[in-house]
Amino acid sequence: MAVIEKYFDIVVIGAGHAGCEAALAAARLGLETICFTVSVDSIALMPCNPNIGGTSKGHLVREIDALGGEMGKNIDATFIQSKMLNRSKGPAVHSLRAQADKSEYSRRMRRIMENTDHLTIKQAEVTDLIVEDGICTGVKTLGGGIYHAKAVVLCTGVYLNARCIYGEVSNYTGPNGLQSATHLTDSLKEHGVEMVRFKTGTPARVDGRTVDFSRMEEQLGDERVVPFSFSTNPEDVQIDQVSCWLTYTNEETHEIIRNNLDRSPLYSGMIHGTGPRYCPSIEDKVVRFADKNRHQVFLEPEGLYTNEMYIGGMSSSLPEDVQDAMYHTVPGLEHAKIVRNAYAIEYDCINPIQLNATLEFKNIQNLFSGGQFNGSSGYEEAAAQGLIAGINACMKILGREYLVLDRSESYIGVLIDDLVTKETHEPYRMMTSRAEYRLLLRQDNADLRLRKYGHQVGLVDEETYQALLRKEEQIKAEIERVNNTYVGDSEPVQNLMKQYNSTLLNSGCSLSELIRRPELNYQVLAPIDKHRPELPEDVQEQVSINIKYDGYIKRQMKQVEQFKKMEGRKIPEDLDFNAVGSLRLEAIQKLEAYRPMNLGQASRISGVSPADVSVLLVYLESTGHKG
Repeated sequence: MAVIEKYFDIVVIGAGHAGCEAALAAARLGLETICFTVSVDSIALMPCNPNIGGTSKGHLVREIDALGGEMGKNIDATFIQSKMLNRSKGPAVHSLRAQADKSEYSRRMRRIMENTDHLTIKQAEVTDLIVEDGICTGVKTLGGGIYHAKAVVLCTGVYLNARCIYGEVSNYTGPNGLQSATHLTDSLKEHGVEMVRFKTGTPARVDGRTVDFSRMEEQLGDERVVPFSFSTNPEDVQIDQVSCWLTYTNEETHEIIRNNLDRSPLYSGMIHGTGPRYCPSIEDKVVRFADKNRHQVFLEPEGLYTNEMYIGGMSSSLPEDVQDAMYHTVPGLEHAKIVRNAYAIEYDCINPIQLNATLEFKNIQNLFSGGQFNGSSGYEEAAAQGLIAGINACMKILGREYLVLDRSESYIGVLIDDLVTKETHEPYRMMTSRAEYRLLLRQDNADLRLRKYGHQVGLVDEETYQALLRKEEQIKAEIERVNNTYVGDSEPVQNLMKQYNSTLLNSGCSLSELIRRPELNYQVLAPIDKHRPELPEDVQEQVSINIKYDGYIKRQMKQVEQFKKMEGRKIPEDLDFNAVGSLRLEAIQKLEAYRPMNLGQASRISGVSPADVSVLLVYLESTGHKG
């Protein structure tokens, strides 16, 4: 029997948010790439919430964009509402969040993929990895095809042995009834990959024509929209936006849920996978937060050309009749017609400690992994990992230096470091609190932090990079000018102080001193700054933030210096931790399992104490490993 046998540089398995970024990165770097998907119609599918960004997740999208990824551009072209969250707080936690037109988001990403040189899309199920002498050299498909490759990137998302469940209904399908992938898990296990079982869930969708919006609070988008991508012209995203709506559950809702917990697969033992603690189902919320008499519920449109509304905050796996009853107790949903039932989905993924910080498997060379398959949750976390996995697969093939971002320079660095050094007992979700240096890792300065890496890798072109360098110069020059520009107690100055309830001046004062006042900023001082140059909005924003938070930023930069010293102390790949005297047994076991790249990474492994790190440092120095 004839067998199809083809050769590529890179094979990407999966075309969700991780797979799209991995495949696009590889193809844009000139490597012949094939991207497998169980359905071409599911490219960049949003099976759950119809939005991109949010607290900390908006940071990830900005960072993906700075590195040359596609997610930010795609949402800028397909959003229907946008908001900057946490505006009342400091800039470190400002995060963009945009409602997407789900169909358009997927359709545009597919169009980008289909029209990218060096990229082939193939609808087929990958069933086997080809591994020879510990090196992954390709894959086999269900149809018998053999696809040789120099590197393979796993981005299977939630499709491996996927099972969708609500009540007593259990279907072995992927999200939205799509085909699941039922063979690859066995191949992975045969090659020594440790698998785990996680779950996530999604709420019901209702027909918007049957919703009483008069009983809900309208949620509007920002008056002035800020784009996700640094390449998007801000004027292009000032559109007429749709509304979202806020309502609440109540005691009647909770009583229905409590009375039917025995019928919930989550509590009956029918679901075995571990769910995300930070995105619980409504059953979990009612049980875990029994003192709360209501929970927020957001009604979000799924697109401009559908009446479907997403019921945010009420994911569930309860039976259909219970769902029908509980949703109808929510104000505004009394007569809502359910279009799609809520369901939970179980799936196979890996224990991510099997990966290096490059997202390459430690025990299988040339095999990389990204996305929810690595034990994370969320579109943004997936896309970030897919991009890094795709880039590093290319760097491996091209014989170039890997791209490993650390915790002090990016949320992506925090995300990947957490996955590969900390035990993941549930789907990992990014949060601003996970980043120790979040004042430096703001969403507004992602380009200033990471564009250089995108340029070094080859995903950011020279023109874009030169524009960044000009921006840096403009910021530096303007900060210098503002630091050395003084104003006195003239009438215009005092009037401005009164306008913003700021203390009047008794003598001369620099503009930078005024900017540091809580009630003032760079922008509002324009009327008394006679020689101010014309500068883009993003440059003005950086000037204001850098001056206002100068003291805090310098303090955090000193902390980063100490962090960098630890990260700079490399640990040899072949180091036998059993040979390091005075290390505790638990530390030896953990260090052997995780194989950290440096002392900093070693210090973050659960079970490795500061004393163990000190012992390791002394050993490295005594044996000539200076880092």
